[in-house]
Amino acid sequence: MPPQPPRVIIIGGGPAGLTAALELTRRSPIKPLVLEALDDVGGISRTVEYKGNRMDIGGHRFFSKSDWVMNWWREIMPLPPSPPAPKELLNHVPAADRVMLLRSRLSRIFFLRKFFDYPISLSARTMANLGLWRLLKIGVTYGWASLFQRKPERHLEDFFVNRFGRELYRTFFKDYTEKVWGVPCDRISPDWGAQRVKGLSITRALLHAVRSLLPKGDTGDVRQKKTDTSLIERFLYPKYGPGQMWRIVRDEVTANGGEVRLGCRVKQLRHDGKRVTHVEWEDADGHLHGAGCDFAISSMPVRELVDAMNPAAPATVGEVANGLIYRDFITVGVLLRKLRPQPAPTPGERRLNLLPDTWIYIQEPDVRIGRLQIFNNWSPALVRDPDTVWLGTEYFCQEGDDLWQLDDEAMGRLATAELAKIGLIDEADVLDFHVVRVPKAYPAYFGTYDRFDEIRQWTDALANLFLVGRNGMHRYNNQDHSMTTAKLAVDAIISGSTDKSPLWSVNLEAEYHEEKQDATK
Repeated sequence: MPPQPPRVIIIGGGPAGLTAALELTRRSPIKPLVLEALDDVGGISRTVEYKGNRMDIGGHRFFSKSDWVMNWWREIMPLPPSPPAPKELLNHVPAADRVMLLRSRLSRIFFLRKFFDYPISLSARTMANLGLWRLLKIGVTYGWASLFQRKPERHLEDFFVNRFGRELYRTFFKDYTEKVWGVPCDRISPDWGAQRVKGLSITRALLHAVRSLLPKGDTGDVRQKKTDTSLIERFLYPKYGPGQMWRIVRDEVTANGGEVRLGCRVKQLRHDGKRVTHVEWEDADGHLHGAGCDFAISSMPVRELVDAMNPAAPATVGEVANGLIYRDFITVGVLLRKLRPQPAPTPGERRLNLLPDTWIYIQEPDVRIGRLQIFNNWSPALVRDPDTVWLGTEYFCQEGDDLWQLDDEAMGRLATAELAKIGLIDEADVLDFHVVRVPKAYPAYFGTYDRFDEIRQWTDALANLFLVGRNGMHRYNNQDHSMTTAKLAVDAIISGSTDKSPLWSVNLEAEYHEEKQDATK
């Protein structure tokens, strides 16, 4: 009788967990069990449906510098075979459903009740919006920062000032970042900037602006490998949002013999100090279940993972885990007859006054809204009625704070009132709204984060436990980074390796390593 394949339990049915599951079923005889706490797959990359309208939780551009990730996505959901010309393909919405769209990317900053390019450019409009005095201070402080770098970079403020100068940091980074995280920038690790802003600087933004004036090549090349992530101009996008991708992946996992169980919250991981031996979980009806395992892949929040260990983790590890902080998130879908007309004409359907952006960073200090998505521009298929505008207003908060405790009606009224206050809508045009709360959306780079290596050393010593994904590694990964960590975990399981270091190297590009080394000299 042939030996039985190893039993693999995957905790979490988001991009990391489902990528691991599909890779295992494709590349080995292993039939994994995926345990997802929510009632749908995709994690924060899921799509929420409400009365025929679809909400992308957080906005997910399908773009990666990794050929493996891009090919993986396009194998699951290809671009439509027609129209063949790249220029016709851009922003084309085909009749077929299981397809990727090629979308134009535009994100802007809304500040002083005006729109600014993101990243900031020195266009005539930007200079007029800022005014001569601000421009002068931006130029002087950027020159000073270029000559006198802050070394070492102790916190996120140092990171931003070194790349943009003090005035530009104060104008476009400080307030928004503190709105996101709820703490001053000088309390946040510079690691966050290195992972989210990466190589972007004024110099690179200006170079990109110059290149954008030159004749464009083939718009069908979505890889844009020579372009910083913050500067990409187009991206792939599933016709019905990111959740469509992950539901298809779930279906392939189950067709290959794997199992995906929803509404299952992991309560305990038993271990013998060397390996995880058993996983217990509670289903949606409150019943407890358990199973032995040969390998465990976890994308559950690290704080919850450590708390679920039996026997308990060492006291110092538990102390670090309990001190990890998460930023939570509320998004309010707002359905409208139309937007309020803006002073400067913009492309789009005039009857809806549709702005061209996929999302807009709201810098205004007199409202709590942090970011605004225009779902019509991600994919028209997200909107049931093409004669309406479907927005996603995004609020950063802390579970249990005043925002989190607002009921849905009050939260919806707040979102519509703030959109009206900053002049983007008329409240009389609001048709409906829908509220979605997302706990632990953003792992924070403060609290006990500076001691995270103590957790990593202890979990890495459990030979058959692999931490993957954003919350699984307490790292602000994008979707493609999370997928890559999952692939590397599968590589290790199939090859018999217990080396976790390749997983922890994801999202730490060589350029960042160089900056980090320079900063610590």
